[in-house]
Amino acid sequence: MQEQFQQWQQWLSEHPDMDTVVKLALLLGGAWLANFIVKKVLMRGAMTALSYTPAGKDRQLFERNIIARLANVVPALVISYGISLVPGLPEEVAIVVTNVCNAFIVLTIGRALSGILTVVNTVYERQPNAYEKPIKGYIQVVKIGIYAVVTILIVAALIDRSPIILLSGLGAMAAVLMLVFQDTLLSLVASVQITSNDIIRVGDWVEMPNLSVDGDVIDIALHTVKVQNWDKTISTIPTKRFISDPFKNWRGMQESGGRRIKRSLMLDQNSVHFLSEEERGKLHRFRLLKDYLNTKQKEIDDWNQQLKDEGKEPVNTRRISNLGTFRAYVLQYLKNHPRVHQEMTLMVRHLNPTADGLPFEIYCFTATTEWVEYEGIQSDIFDHLISILPEFGLRVFQHPSGVDMREMVTQIKQNRHIDT
Repeated sequence: MQEQFQQWQQWLSEHPDMDTVVKLALLLGGAWLANFIVKKVLMRGAMTALSYTPAGKDRQLFERNIIARLANVVPALVISYGISLVPGLPEEVAIVVTNVCNAFIVLTIGRALSGILTVVNTVYERQPNAYEKPIKGYIQVVKIGIYAVVTILIVAALIDRSPIILLSGLGAMAAVLMLVFQDTLLSLVASVQITSNDIIRVGDWVEMPNLSVDGDVIDIALHTVKVQNWDKTISTIPTKRFISDPFKNWRGMQESGGRRIKRSLMLDQNSVHFLSEEERGKLHRFRLLKDYLNTKQKEIDDWNQQLKDEGKEPVNTRRISNLGTFRAYVLQYLKNHPRVHQEMTLMVRHLNPTADGLPFEIYCFTATTEWVEYEGIQSDIFDHLISILPEFGLRVFQHPSGVDMREMVTQIKQNRHIDT
């Protein structure tokens, strides 16, 4: 065996071209063997061992293939150090191959570090309070720094120069880099302010009318914030816009436990009048009005008695109106409503009269912030108020419709027929 080996060496020394080809093939075969051993044996064994740990069972953490990327460094190292042992290769070729291998190693390590940072962000986002202080923007900044360093090292490896020489030339390019990375720097500053001042969080309901954005924040990154609108569309907004543009964050409402109802009924002002004795008697049927009517009537009687002779004229006396009684009823109705928040502002009022009627406003808060329940509670309240208005002799104001016009024409024709 030894004699045959010596014969092969002698034969190869007599044929330098074949010697180069054979040893180059051996080098590539060694690189392939190293790659096979690392990926098929060592890495598979490591993955099997990790599968018995809690972290190893988390498939999401291994989707980044960090270990597989690092395994690519081994064959590159074999080629980088073995290419110089191949005889007959031009020195320039050996240098180029070595430099390319070194650049590949740097790129592989950089991608692995990026994957590690992604895993760190994934693990952090699983924390219960991670949405309050997202670190995705900072992770992206670190990634940019890593790839910047990787780019410098790759260029230095390819041209076979020290990276310090390249770094010394960056001073002259500072202004250009500032211009190129202007948006990144602005986004970084905005991300720091958003996080430090707790302006928005993942899950917040935000509204930006000037950008037609109205929905929940689903992602906060370095350059962009993603919002899923209520129509299920996704809006992507530059992070800096949350610092420079006005917007509304509904988090305070969601955390308070109550959502505001601020809506008006437009009442026909011609239907407002003082209550007669008969009308007051009918309203005594209302459980919510008994105490109010008795107390109010006693207050008015005491006031009117002080007028003496002047009190004989109804225009000089105080009387109970149907609008005031209705307002008292609505207030008691809301105070006894199980879905109205009793610890927050609760008010019933009428605003300045308008050409479209008298605005009768309800101002209160529901005991829930859930959108569908809120709309249901609000609708139920106004369904009830509109339905019970006739009991107080009040009418809702609305502009005449086609049906109203037809009824009016029919009434006129009937009146004319009667006159004739």
